[in-house]
Amino acid sequence: MADQIRASKDALTAKIHRGDGAALLAFDYAEAEVADLAGFAIHWKGPGASGGWVMNRKSFTVPVTQDTQVRRWFPTDEAPIQKFRWTHFPPVVKRGRYRYTVTARLFSGAKLRDGPSVDLALDLLEDGHARFELGFTRGYVSSQGYAERFHNAPIRPAKKSLDFDTRPFEARWSWLGYHARRMLFDFLDACRKDPKVTVDLFAYDLDEPAFVKALESLGPRLRAFLDDSSRHVVATAIEPEARRRLEASAGAANVRTGHFQRFAHDKVLIQRRGGVPKRVLTGSANFSLRGLYVQSNSVIVIDDPEVVQRYAEAFDVAFANPKSPAKFEGAPIAKRWFPFRKPGLPDLQVSFAPHASAEVSLRQVADEIDAADSSVLYAVMELGGTGPVLEKLRALATSRDRYSYGITQSLSGDLAVDGGDGSRPSVVPFSFLEKTVPKPFRAEYSGGQGQVIHHKFVVLDFNDSDPVVFCGSSNLAKGGEEENGDNLLAIRDRTIATAYAVEAIRLIDHYRFRAVLQKATKAAPLLLEKKDGRWWQRFYRPGSLGETERRLFVR
Repeated sequence: MADQIRASKDALTAKIHRGDGAALLAFDYAEAEVADLAGFAIHWKGPGASGGWVMNRKSFTVPVTQDTQVRRWFPTDEAPIQKFRWTHFPPVVKRGRYRYTVTARLFSGAKLRDGPSVDLALDLLEDGHARFELGFTRGYVSSQGYAERFHNAPIRPAKKSLDFDTRPFEARWSWLGYHARRMLFDFLDACRKDPKVTVDLFAYDLDEPAFVKALESLGPRLRAFLDDSSRHVVATAIEPEARRRLEASAGAANVRTGHFQRFAHDKVLIQRRGGVPKRVLTGSANFSLRGLYVQSNSVIVIDDPEVVQRYAEAFDVAFANPKSPAKFEGAPIAKRWFPFRKPGLPDLQVSFAPHASAEVSLRQVADEIDAADSSVLYAVMELGGTGPVLEKLRALATSRDRYSYGITQSLSGDLAVDGGDGSRPSVVPFSFLEKTVPKPFRAEYSGGQGQVIHHKFVVLDFNDSDPVVFCGSSNLAKGGEEENGDNLLAIRDRTIATAYAVEAIRLIDHYRFRAVLQKATKAAPLLLEKKDGRWWQRFYRPGSLGETERRLFVR
């Protein structure tokens, strides 16, 4: 099964990388012939009749300024892409081959002409592993897509409740929750339909009404360990009501609360059948409206008794000692990584926090960042914490040691937003179009108070011989690994690493465009560069990050 396809013709090389229902297309062009390069055109065709030109928001002739009255899109054969990668997210993703034709468009006097062209094809929904599934939320509540499709409609009523009519929200929830939401409710539905199945739940945020009702339907087949840290016991929180409902449906003895030293931060469902562990759902997505419909998050389902047994052990220790974090730290489950190499699964390891020392989990991550040969891509909620992993990510964001590119909620200290010119290391914060919105664009929804970039993953050497991704519920900080209930996975697999790499790039590009657009003025509008602009120069400057990036994604 291929997750990356590469093709070349004459001066043009292109490569496609599979994401979660998305395609990352990368291009390169021979330096000796680049002088006439206007950019790249992409035509796509999906299963059935879907397809057409990939569209560009920029053009040669229509500046995006505050005076522009009509928002327009331009087909890339007329307005070629002037960068060396593009993420395509088909409006509706179906199983089957997606075919892309990438054509170099060349300046020919005042017109454009076709240069070399290559064809690429990939199934964007190919599973990869029979007993492992990965899905992401769309993470685009702050986007032109959401503004146009749903007119920035809120994701919940103004008055918080578990009892509101969810029908008016279903379409926007389905769009925003995307694959991760389907996986979550498919998992619960399968549990509900099998009377021999019991479910153990670790929950931090817990306020998604349909999810809570599905848990209630399990009755005494559910056991739950719920976070009771300060934010989840205040009068304005929904979590106390969710707890009372689960106590009523499952029985008070089946619902326990705790927060270790700080947070019970896992987001986990464990399925047992006849007492035997069968499947587990984990990841970074809280079982909440924000977790599924505002934030960028991942969900993982693993169907293997030996892996699930470790999650079951972690749950059993926490459930038996809800107010004694030292008991968990001292248990064998918290003292090491647990490796698995089995048919149907990627090569993976799992660790469970809190640990007596964060070195148990984070030292391996930090050492592998040091050992990365070609690239470090990441989406991490906050970079400001302590510990070796965040320290190394901050250092990468201010040096040129290796190619690194990341997305985070907000920048602090000496971290600076990437300007897109390859002149400095790249880290991009969350932003949305609100105050300075050029008129062809709609103001966007912030998603409300709280984090939007909620991911916690680092991908190393995704396009190399030994890729690895670290992911899960852990914030990758020393304090969290020593004080929170969390799980962290290390997955050594090209298919999974590529999917996470595409996720990082699509979010980086989405939010970097917002940062750039908010600076657009009449004097400096957003326009494609004509031949005398030599837009490509920054990507061919020897030793620059732009040159590294151009070569990295196509090799």
